[in-house]
Amino acid sequence: MVQKQPLDKKKKRITSINFSILIIGINARNILGSKMEGFGNYTYELVKRITRNHPEQSFVLFFDRKADSKFEFPSNVKTVALFPPTRHPFIYFFWFEWSLKRALKKYEIDLLWTPDGFCCLGSNVPQIATIHDLNFEHYPEDLPWFANKYYRFFFPKFARKATRIITVSNFSKKDIIDKYGVSSTKISVVYNGISDEFRVLCSEEISSTRNVFSKNKPYFLFVGALHPRKNVKRLIEAFSTFSLTNSEIDLVIVGNAMWKQEEFNLSAETKERIHFLGHLSKNELSRVTGAAFALSYVPYFEGFGIPLVEAMRCGVPIISANTSCLPEIAGDAAIYCDPFSVNDITEKMSRLAEDLTLHSNLSEKAIDRSSQFSWDLAANQVWDVLAEK
Repeated sequence: MVQKQPLDKKKKRITSINFSILIIGINARNILGSKMEGFGNYTYELVKRITRNHPEQSFVLFFDRKADSKFEFPSNVKTVALFPPTRHPFIYFFWFEWSLKRALKKYEIDLLWTPDGFCCLGSNVPQIATIHDLNFEHYPEDLPWFANKYYRFFFPKFARKATRIITVSNFSKKDIIDKYGVSSTKISVVYNGISDEFRVLCSEEISSTRNVFSKNKPYFLFVGALHPRKNVKRLIEAFSTFSLTNSEIDLVIVGNAMWKQEEFNLSAETKERIHFLGHLSKNELSRVTGAAFALSYVPYFEGFGIPLVEAMRCGVPIISANTSCLPEIAGDAAIYCDPFSVNDITEKMSRLAEDLTLHSNLSEKAIDRSSQFSWDLAANQVWDVLAEK
């Protein structure tokens, strides 16, 4: 069991940033052993750095099942499994307001960081919430009915409950302020980072990767859960039109269905040109990203867009939607389209396929811009917020 370090009654323990918190709890329920998606990757990349960088602090990670043994944490970390597994909104409430609430008291937590935005409303422990985006407020129809009602009822309460809020783009910060009336001084923007596995591939690596995943053809790439807001249906419609005049470049889609299975009406010819890869390991994803002709990422709402920065690190040009935070993140490393216009998406695909100078320029700009995004930097910035509490 994690033990608090004794305090001198006359003088609190002092760190380099005058941080006197003794035990920090972290909601780690999204760090899963398999098929870990955005929240899980975000949590793990930051937790492993923060706990390693601050051996003087004690951390308790709260999981909703036994922590997978493949995740290694330093000796100042204790992992705790709280029942039940949280995969339905009704269970969310029980886990946070019963299991987690009791655990915060049992393990004498001084500060809770919750990287998926959920808070324990019944606890008096100070809480820092990372709210990534408010898609459910703008497009409630994209979620199942009960999940939609749960999110829209509770997230305003979470935003008010949190001592501080972290979010991942200036777009999301403004959205949280506008929707929930939160003071701007309460919200800190910390950009996401990029895994070190993403890099520029040599020609031999590109060729071998394409041979495995796309029948040795160059391809436009989409990465993300097949959630309605990711706009995959329009992307496929656009590619179907593009493929009528271009037989050289295919489309690769990486990701699992989320909430409900997307149905795509594809002709036999188009099916041969679209490669659904499902969930990939980080190593496979880095190879598939690095071997892409371009990233085609056209969600109509996004809080950050991790695939953008992963493509940048690989020197892969980007076709991006012109909505929400995406221009803020991609900057001059992308050409932009209207995500609601299939014709515009098609036109941008054709333009990039035909203009090799544009393709080369975007590749160079992508590599340059990727230097602005780092998990090490993000971990330091998140720690600064935790230290301020």
